[in-house]
Amino acid sequence: MKENLRKYLVEFIGTFFLVFTVLSVVFYANPAVIGPIAIGFALMVCVYAGGHISGGHYNPAVSLAAAIRGALEWKQVIPYWIFQVLGGAAAVGVMSLFVVFPDLVPAEFSLKEMIGGEFIFTFLLCYVVLLTATSKRTEGNSYFGLAIGSSVTVGAFAVGGALCYGAFNPAVASSLWLFHTMPCTAVCVTIITNLIAAVCAALVYKFAEAE
Repeated sequence: MKENLRKYLVEFIGTFFLVFTVLSVVFYANPAVIGPIAIGFALMVCVYAGGHISGGHYNPAVSLAAAIRGALEWKQVIPYWIFQVLGGAAAVGVMSLFVVFPDLVPAEFSLKEMIGGEFIFTFLLCYVVLLTATSKRTEGNSYFGLAIGSSVTVGAFAVGGALCYGAFNPAVASSLWLFHTMPCTAVCVTIITNLIAAVCAALVYKFAEAE
């Protein structure tokens, strides 16, 4: 039980810092800050910090992909999801102490654009996580955190704000909704797309890696 609680705590903390960084970038939009790099670095440092304890997922889609791959017990998936979402909600709560919740101005993304953008880069993120952080062939490498964080940075640069909200993470999407910056319909589409992409990434990994 203690070991599980340590894993859940690490997932909570990592998701908190990831989402808090996302919200800070979204709300303040400081021209001196390159948002995708800040977000990718936030994920990177948290993956390096907590990867040896919980796997450093901080993302329900990644946890699902890890379970399909066999790197996470299925009985741990729901607790991981709960603490990841709670970590994101806590970030929203803390951010609300500093700023007023913004009025929602829905971005004009088509359904095809949202599904395409979110699927492609959630797939990339999960695929990179599995290859760099769970494969026996890359075990012990020192670059997994950089690769994982960079996957989010690449996605945010490529499609974030252009084709989709650039969440690539159901915990981030639900937090953006709580923060009044993402409509409910878009959140639902994003979450479903993220999870489908995670399944596809895990299946492709299992075929390509053939452990």
